[in-house]
Order: sequence, then structure tokens, then C-alpha cells
Amino acid sequence: QEELAESGGGLVQAGESLRLSCTVSGRTFATAVMAWFRQAPGKERQFVASIFGDGVMAEYVDTVKGRFTISRDNAKSTVSLQMDSLKPEDTGVYYCAAGYRWPLMKEEDCAAWGQGTQVTVSS
Repeated sequence: QEELAESGGGLVQAGESLRLSCTVSGRTFATAVMAWFRQAPGKERQFVASIFGDGVMAEYVDTVKGRFTISRDNAKSTVSLQMDSLKPEDTGVYYCAAGYRWPLMKEEDCAAWGQGTQVTVSS
């Protein structure tokens, strides 16, 4: 059974950067599509970014394009989300997820989830 563990959340000011990481165990990582979702206070969880097993193909929600970059290291079974030019509306709990559908953009297609890490962006 796979386990996903996120790290790297925190409190930053608008315009600053954060890098989230997710370590995956118990799964053939290189064949899994990985994704990041976030849940803002009082809102439903939403897709942020996903990356194919080759580490080349990636998809982003429009609101983060040009600011966020998803990447993966198959040798270390990790997926990262580099978040630059953060905005207050990026605040939320960020979840790492794994699945086998491409692109991985819907919660129902995710087979495993991490516990989440809090990102707070102050104005």
C-alpha cells in the first residue's frame, strides 16, 4: 500500500516562493501520474498541477500557469511543486496525489493521497 508524505508548507508574504515536496513509498513510482491539489478555506479541493511518469508532460490549472512548476525525481520517488510569485488566493492545504489516468485532474481518479501541508500567503 502506497504512502504519500508532503512537506515544505509554511507562511510567506505575497510575492515570495515556497517549494513543496512529496515522498512516495510502496508504489512503482515511475509509472504513476502524480498531482497536486489544494483546498482553500471553505472551498472544495481543486486541481493544481499534474505530471506524467516521464517527467516531461505536465498540466496546470490556469490560475498558476507561469508561477508554479511541478517536477519529479523518479530515482528518489519524489514530486515537487515550486511556487513562485505567491498570492493570497494560493492559500490552502496542498495535497499530493497519485493515480494512473492522464491528465490526473479529478479527485475520483486519484488512488492515493497525502495528509496535506498548509500554505498561507499573507498580503
